[in-house]
Amino acid sequence: MQPLEVGLVPAPAREPKLTRCLRRGSGIVAHLVALGFTIFLTVLSRPGTTGLLMVQMKKGCWKGHPGQTGLFSWHPVFMALAFCVCMAEAILLFSPEHSLFFFCSRKARIRLHWAGQTLAILCAALGLGFIVSSRTRSELPHLVSWHSWVGALTLLATGGQALCGLCLLCPRAARVSRVARLKLYHLTCGLVVYLMATVTMLLGMYSVWFQAQIKGAAWYVCLTLPLYPALVIMHQISSSYLPRKKTEM
Repeated sequence: MQPLEVGLVPAPAREPKLTRCLRRGSGIVAHLVALGFTIFLTVLSRPGTTGLLMVQMKKGCWKGHPGQTGLFSWHPVFMALAFCVCMAEAILLFSPEHSLFFFCSRKARIRLHWAGQTLAILCAALGLGFIVSSRTRSELPHLVSWHSWVGALTLLATGGQALCGLCLLCPRAARVSRVARLKLYHLTCGLVVYLMATVTMLLGMYSVWFQAQIKGAAWYVCLTLPLYPALVIMHQISSSYLPRKKTEM
């Protein structure tokens, strides 16, 4: 055996082209699934209509005026826009392979990330306002299901993440001494928040409104759709950013 030369660093193994193409393809599918699921919920909700009236009359829980059900129909739409589109795209744009804005600089991506997260919070606030108004006018109690409880916790965590991001945007004004450590917390908590949003969407599919319209095998297909973008985002953060941030601390 020949002795190894001192200081010789082996070149990194080149990634197979097929693996690279599959990984890029998975990102494209994640974008399509997130957008497609949002369009699907919008069509299913029929915003502004009284589609919920028949469901509640069948279950014997209708107490309000028929026109009030139009408020509820906007709730799934704005929540899907908030978490399936805005938040998901705000996270994916940092990926060098899955981002739709790969041609932009990192500074521009940070601004786009903030814009996407701001839109997510605004849409989530509108979705919350519609469901609260709908249940109040219909004289129905609030926070009576796992979907509502996990959704409320997700909204609180989203607000906390926004404050953490604001501290990263202006570290001197926020008097942040360890920016790298705060970035690691922001990345980790951001993944947790998105997973909480995914769980909230899955629990929403167990609601009376959703199960009254989607049944059988189609229901199980819908149950798997939000999981795919979540897996792509989880792989992006855990494999690309978290190890690098740990070395920077």
